[in-house]
Amino acid sequence: MDVDLMELLITYDVDTTTPAGQRRLRQVAKACEGAGHRVQKSVFEVVCDPAQRLRLEATLTELINPRTDSIRIYQLTKGTLATARHLGAATNPGHHDPLVF
Repeated sequence: MDVDLMELLITYDVDTTTPAGQRRLRQVAKACEGAGHRVQKSVFEVVCDPAQRLRLEATLTELINPRTDSIRIYQLTKGTLATARHLGAATNPGHHDPLVF
């Protein structure tokens, strides 16, 4: 693993009671899909460098309504994603494989 890379767990809860909220949800999901792997409906695992993290956080900050929406970003110890245990219908993303759009 590259020394400059970090592992993040991103979770979000976007208020979808309005059409604007539904649009924000799609935009947040799209931004996260561009950065990492969806492992649950509102949970992404991301491997990125510090500059990519700052850009992603800035994008997410612009997209959400801070009064009604919530995004949590956890920085994990390197190697944590590789040791995650999956139960049930879980995915096993290749975190260090190139993302295909």
